[in-house]
Amino acid sequence: MGRISFSCLFPASWHFSLSSQVLPRLLVPSLRQLLFIGLVLGLIGLLYLLLATGKGHASWIRKENHFHRHLARVTDVDATDTSNPNLNYGLVVDCGSSGSRVFVYCWPRHNGNPHELLDIQQMRDQHRKPVVMKIKPGISELAKTPEKASNYIYPLLSFAAQHVPKNKHKETPLYILCTAGMRILPESQQEALLEDLRTDIPVHFNFLFSDSHVEVISGKQEGVYAWIGINFVLGRFNHVHNDGEAVVEVHVPGSEQQDALVRKRTASVLDMGGVSTQIAYEVPKTVSFASPQQEEVAKNLLAEFNLGCDAHRTEHVYRVYVSTFLGFGGNAARQRYEENLIRNTATRNKLLGQHKGETAESPLPDPCLPSDLQDEIGPSAQKLHLRGTGDFDQCRLILQPFLNCTNETQTSLSGIYQPAIDYTNSQFYGFSEFYYCTEDVLRMGGDYNASKYAEAAKSYCATRWKTLRERFDSGLYASHADLHRLKYQCFKSAWMYEVLHSGFSFPTNYKNLKTALLVYDKEVQWTLGAILYRTRFLPLRDIQQEALKGAHSHWRHSFSFVNNHYLFLACFFIVLLSIMLYLMRLRRIHRHAAQPCTPSSVPWLEDGLGSPTLPVNL
Repeated sequence: MGRISFSCLFPASWHFSLSSQVLPRLLVPSLRQLLFIGLVLGLIGLLYLLLATGKGHASWIRKENHFHRHLARVTDVDATDTSNPNLNYGLVVDCGSSGSRVFVYCWPRHNGNPHELLDIQQMRDQHRKPVVMKIKPGISELAKTPEKASNYIYPLLSFAAQHVPKNKHKETPLYILCTAGMRILPESQQEALLEDLRTDIPVHFNFLFSDSHVEVISGKQEGVYAWIGINFVLGRFNHVHNDGEAVVEVHVPGSEQQDALVRKRTASVLDMGGVSTQIAYEVPKTVSFASPQQEEVAKNLLAEFNLGCDAHRTEHVYRVYVSTFLGFGGNAARQRYEENLIRNTATRNKLLGQHKGETAESPLPDPCLPSDLQDEIGPSAQKLHLRGTGDFDQCRLILQPFLNCTNETQTSLSGIYQPAIDYTNSQFYGFSEFYYCTEDVLRMGGDYNASKYAEAAKSYCATRWKTLRERFDSGLYASHADLHRLKYQCFKSAWMYEVLHSGFSFPTNYKNLKTALLVYDKEVQWTLGAILYRTRFLPLRDIQQEALKGAHSHWRHSFSFVNNHYLFLACFFIVLLSIMLYLMRLRRIHRHAAQPCTPSSVPWLEDGLGSPTLPVNL
């Protein structure tokens, strides 16, 4: 009896045969059966398309992006490859009150995706150290000799020029941004210093530099740049979020008619220095004001900006509240406290005819100093002797009036407007004094717990000074903790607690505050946020170049047989159609063969020979 053989070489070699008795039932289906088989196979293909291009494809993208973000953090400590022609550079000079620093940043060519920002990193030398240089004093010291400003800044720019490849100088933007020290100068002196820089720098250096690249920035701008830098390092501007990552619903400024945008939750910043305290956080919802006066004040505290390169896209539009409180830093608060103590004690002694605190034998009790600590404050003419009583709770009560809080709604320190914070869906990072207060002595840095922190601070304050000194000499505290920290830890612990909970109104059960000194083991400067914001339009050049690429190049980079499920599905349906057409052809052949045949048409039947093998290759 005749047989039909089937064989296939792809994807794996196989072969089988069918007898002519079985063949009619398999290869001669009815039209209904053909349609049913086609429908089933079509549904299978559609299901594959939904699974492969839906969840599977998105999961693959998320995993790849997460891998690249992790890899970027790992390789960020490698030396910068200055021989790479696709690497771009940027310079930011931070002209502060005590000195000036130049930071050199670099980034690879933008990938052409308008949804993504530049991947800016701090440049590292051959020893893998950040390329940064600092000089002293601050540029504000040259207020009376502004013609020396360019000579003052020359060493910083020469240092940067040595690290940036010479062929890249013309396209390397240079920004000179002045902060606190310059802000206190009269505007005429500020302008004289800036004008000297604008005039002389282009003569000696070939960087991309214009008049608008040198300016005195406000405290609000500095705070916004710091917020941008921290969130950029944390990856909060990458809106492809993984399952389990916190998100927030955002009403984009200027587009209230649109649906709310759901994107990755940004980090908020608390920073307490020696002189000032600063808070910065995103305000995702549209804000309301209690009065027109409050609205006017809020305009100076709310910053709305677009980090994206396309002004028409809203995915990188942010509304951030930034407020800086001068005099509310740890050291400035202690100075205000001591001045008040001297003034009130002198008045009370004069009224009551006492001499409290005037000698070491009759010291004034101070609950904000560790128990039994002897201290002297004030100028020689008003010297005041103190003796610590180490009462943390009493110290907190004494410090509350120094917060200058009011009974008005939506206000914080000194009655300054503060938009509502969603404490159930927010995350804050506390830097500088927030970290030092929790870690240097109390060794509680990291996740903040108000009740545990208060108990530890209370125990420290109540500990006798002699015992604290013994612990210090034994190396039980952080390596950079000194005697000044030990003396004023009790005061600063109470001050930090009150600023956080009474000033900024954080609930004591708030669990999403993390005190830190570094982010991913590196200090994040506001200059990173400045270069990211000021170069935000640079990707437009790369995006335009991507759009002009040839169709062949676009296909080569955008498609692959393995990952393009649409191509696979198209091939699947072509094969399916071929099989159905072939089966219909066999059906017609079988019907024709089943009809009465003449002897001349099939001579091999007369001879009684077996039917020849009909190879069918798929």
